[in-house]
Amino acid sequence: MSEKSSNASTYILNPIGTVQRTENGVNLLLEPACRPGLASLGEFSHVIVLWWVHGFDNEEFRNKLQCKPPYAGDHLTGVFACRAEYRPNPIALTPCKILSVDEEKGIVRVVNIDAVDGSPLLDLKAYFPVLDRIREAHIPAWLSGWPEWQPEEGIGLEP
Repeated sequence: MSEKSSNASTYILNPIGTVQRTENGVNLLLEPACRPGLASLGEFSHVIVLWWVHGFDNEEFRNKLQCKPPYAGDHLTGVFACRAEYRPNPIALTPCKILSVDEEKGIVRVVNIDAVDGSPLLDLKAYFPVLDRIREAHIPAWLSGWPEWQPEEGIGLEP
């Protein structure tokens, strides 16, 4: 994985902010230059947060392509079939309930994100049910027992 093919490209990602975990909850703190992008986000119930799993950004974890997820017993799976934090590009995605948006201060208060304090934010995308959910989606048998919907309080780390 660490060797690039002759047609590989390099992309530059500029963090738009960071995740802040406090005893009072979770905030997404946006850089001043990105704050105008928050206009109208507060009118949505949920936001999709793309963030960088910086604690796993090294050659070892970028080259790890199979794992036994903690939620799937002894099932060996590829990283593209799970939500493992180690992957060729440590990008994570979490849909979060929006509690409030302060456009001026660049603060989005959310419920439920599995990012740790200080995780770099890559992008925010408003959650559109017509685009972001699938009517007849299914999961493999080794994930049986999972709830059909995410609980309102979320399933991420505690603040």
